[in-house]
Amino acid sequence: MPMKAIKIALADCSQEHIGKQTERPLWEALKERGAEFERPDWEDESVDWASFDVVVVRTTWTYHRARERFLSWVGEVAAVTALHNPADVLVWNSEKSYLKDLEAAGVPVAPTVWFERGDTVDLARVMEGRGWSSGLIKPLVGAVASDTHRLREGEDSAGDAEAFLNARLKDQAMMLQPYLARVESDGEVSVMLIEGEATHAVRKLAVAGDYRVQDEHGGKDQPVDLDPSLVALSKLATSVAPGAEPPLYARVDFLFDDEGCALVNELEVIEPMLFFQHSPGAAAVFADAILGLGRV
Repeated sequence: MPMKAIKIALADCSQEHIGKQTERPLWEALKERGAEFERPDWEDESVDWASFDVVVVRTTWTYHRARERFLSWVGEVAAVTALHNPADVLVWNSEKSYLKDLEAAGVPVAPTVWFERGDTVDLARVMEGRGWSSGLIKPLVGAVASDTHRLREGEDSAGDAEAFLNARLKDQAMMLQPYLARVESDGEVSVMLIEGEATHAVRKLAVAGDYRVQDEHGGKDQPVDLDPSLVALSKLATSVAPGAEPPLYARVDFLFDDEGCALVNELEVIEPMLFFQHSPGAAAVFADAILGLGRV
């Protein structure tokens, strides 16, 4: 007797995204396998998530604007059906403090100063104490380089950077890292993994003089060969995520320090763009992995 087809939700959002082109190979791979799937908006309260056998979080690219509501949604969905990545993984990854866990496990990350919501910071004093002449200010919850500020010696006003930081600390936790200038020449390299195995990699390059590699800021991406050393670091990073098994899907982003050493910039296991337009074969691997969830 043939196995009953599973009903799949690829959780989306209502906002239009250039990134939809990156998901199309996955949709085509699922269609080729006869899979039944929908792409409901995670914020649509009329969706009956219990009607799906599997919910895979894909393009919920508005979640960072409403983190608490998103995490509530995660809990609600996980209570009624299979959710991937699992709820504990999504919660853990929803704030960049997970980088502390990566560092504790031996994953190379950029040195970071953490600031709590409500702090008031003497930025020049912090920078001097660290011996940094440049820095990058980031939020703990963000996407596509939102609420970031670059401070470079001789170029930017330390007073402006401090004002930027303290204004945002009124409402959210923030972080400070040294500015890794090689992003302007080497870009950011991302390694994609499905069920813990690397499938493909891309290099993302910013426009001249910028550090933001995302499409929204004019960045470009191109496929590159998988680097065994980056693959090994990617597997180490994903092994730190909660759970006995590796996440169903993950993306590990790397920047490079002044000596060219790789540092994990982010581990994305909520709604990473997986750049399937550069590797339809990887989309097929992902489709098979999703369908395999219905046979567990």
